Amino acid sequence: MKTIRIETDESGIVSLIFDRSEASANKIDTLFTEEFGQAVQLIIEQKPKGVLMRSAKKSFFAGGDLDSIYQTSHAEAGILFAMVESLKASMRHLETMGIPVVACIDGAALGGGWELALSCHHRLMLSHPKVKVGLPEVTLGLLPGGGGIVRSVRLFGLQAALPLLTEGRKFSAKEALSLGLIHEIVDSREIMINRAKAWISDHPQAQQAWDIKGYRMPGGLPTSPKVAPMLAIAPAMIRKKTKGVFPAPEAILSAMVEGALVDFDTASRIESRHFVALVCSPVAKNMINAFWYQLNEINSGMGRPQNVPHKTFRKVAILGAGMMGAGVAYVAAKSGIEVALKDVSIDRAEQGKEYSRKLVGKRVQRKRMSQEDADRLLDLIHPCAEVEMLSDAELVIEAVYEDRTLKARVTKEAETVLTDEVIFASNTSTLPITGLASASIRPAQFIGLHFFSPVDKMQLVEIICGEATDEQTLAHAYDFVQRLGKIPIVVNDSRGFFTSRVFGTYTQEGIAMLGEGIPAAMIESAAALAGFPVGPLAVSDEVSLTLMAKIRKQTELDYAADGLIAPQHPAHRVIDVMLSLDRSGKLLGQGFYSYPKGEKKHLWTGLSETFTPIETLPSLQELKDRLLYIMAVETARCLEENVLTSVRDANLGSIFGIGFPAWTGGALQFINYVGIDEFITRADQLAHRYGARFTPSALLHGHAQDGQTFS
Repeated sequence: MKTIRIETDESGIVSLIFDRSEASANKIDTLFTEEFGQAVQLIIEQKPKGVLMRSAKKSFFAGGDLDSIYQTSHAEAGILFAMVESLKASMRHLETMGIPVVACIDGAALGGGWELALSCHHRLMLSHPKVKVGLPEVTLGLLPGGGGIVRSVRLFGLQAALPLLTEGRKFSAKEALSLGLIHEIVDSREIMINRAKAWISDHPQAQQAWDIKGYRMPGGLPTSPKVAPMLAIAPAMIRKKTKGVFPAPEAILSAMVEGALVDFDTASRIESRHFVALVCSPVAKNMINAFWYQLNEINSGMGRPQNVPHKTFRKVAILGAGMMGAGVAYVAAKSGIEVALKDVSIDRAEQGKEYSRKLVGKRVQRKRMSQEDADRLLDLIHPCAEVEMLSDAELVIEAVYEDRTLKARVTKEAETVLTDEVIFASNTSTLPITGLASASIRPAQFIGLHFFSPVDKMQLVEIICGEATDEQTLAHAYDFVQRLGKIPIVVNDSRGFFTSRVFGTYTQEGIAMLGEGIPAAMIESAAALAGFPVGPLAVSDEVSLTLMAKIRKQTELDYAADGLIAPQHPAHRVIDVMLSLDRSGKLLGQGFYSYPKGEKKHLWTGLSETFTPIETLPSLQELKDRLLYIMAVETARCLEENVLTSVRDANLGSIFGIGFPAWTGGALQFINYVGIDEFITRADQLAHRYGARFTPSALLHGHAQDGQTFS
């Protein structure tokens, strides 16, 4: 066999050892399904004392073969269904033979790997930070199709199983034990094998709980008085989270409830049908493309210059201890990097460190971090006001206000004490890096590192190369971002780069709608129903209308310096009106929303008086299209202008950086999803109605003519 080895010890215990030849990980595909069935048949014939499932790889089992899943269309749905049913039949034969089956989990067991483990009567897990278990299929637009739903529901009951199946969480050994996912934690592989064999000896006729006569589902059946009220509101709760654009959680709930009302084998078949339907759905294709293929490309360093040796950073310096600087200091220290956190005074610098104290304090309080680890993190952050404290830093990150003069001053001041090898990075969100680098004596070592707020939660970092930035600086900046556990995308210099530029089209389109007389609640609802995490008016309040006005003013000055007139947008008038009413945003406590103390924010009731509603409202789909298309059109322009250099950076940057709906797979994948010809037709319609900003670029027309997609 090419995927499984079978070994029998002197006591009559069989080990099924997952060991796919010429591969670093085990996966479920047609070959494994066939060989697993053959192995189970051999076990049936041998009637051994017991069975151990274990792996010869670093991971226990990687799960399903996503290449095959991604390529499966409706035409091949029947083939996939037959394969899944065959695999589950083999698993079912093994668990109902009347002999004990034990899973020895000494590496990650996720998705299909965890489903194999769930089919065992007893589960042992190695205590190691990299060993995780769980069912993350929902994060790829799928559901557990290898018995994970059926067994989880029968093991834990409907209510307890719901978050395990719909949240996609991965659990450590300690978490898994507390939840009842596993039965024992061990400290070594040798102990694991010995414990597993001992358990087999002590339980010669093991059965699953649901196969024992008199079994009752924990918590009750869907029809029971305790469960029925929960199920009555569960669909609404899921729809509130998914907004109807993510089909997987709803399919999971359907498979859970339907399966709980029938026998095990019928429930398993129901699960398979829901699984295959999701596999063939375009949303799953979009999400697999982005969160598996393209994210793996980024994590493997595909956007990093390959000819530069990797660098490990010991110490960084951060200029500016405000919210951004303090956030960067925290994530750097969390990664084990020493930080010099500088501001104009020691008091301001200490305030920046206080941000980290509050974060680790919450983690300690919630028992997600030990006090020792918290103290160790805080000890790595050194508040200071003297420039001399930066002298031994290997990377300096400037995180002061968006002011060219201020940024130039702190750059020159810092460089007086830095060594020649040090990289200098600016955390600017809009100012071109080439211009900022003119203040540096080493522009080749000057780069942009655009973090997103709040830094401890936002996963993306936009790396911006100026005209003079060299490959070594880019490579080492990439290394630093990955050391922080963040997702790096690489873009070339321009005003607003990629993320700020495209994000601005989203906020301005929403604000323009308000100026047209479209009710604010309808605008925000359209954004939510399209899958955006925050509406354009709410997020504009977060950014602040004052900042938007300042950026516009700076843009106008820059254009004027070149003898040009800056483009105008219908949102500008609305912003000016709001600022004249002293409603600049959340920081002031009043913007498009009102923020009463101690109460939930709500849309400002004066909006309908300030911006008179139109009589004939557009459709909800029209508003959704405007928000989606304006960002996708601008993203394509960024690619055409070489601001973006890869489709993967465009897609993941749009999702993780600026909230483009994840179900689409990203801004350029959204164009693929719609179809380029259809996208151009719809964009032209929007351009005719609302302005040239929707006009499809030459790149889009070229792709349509050549029959290309964004890949």
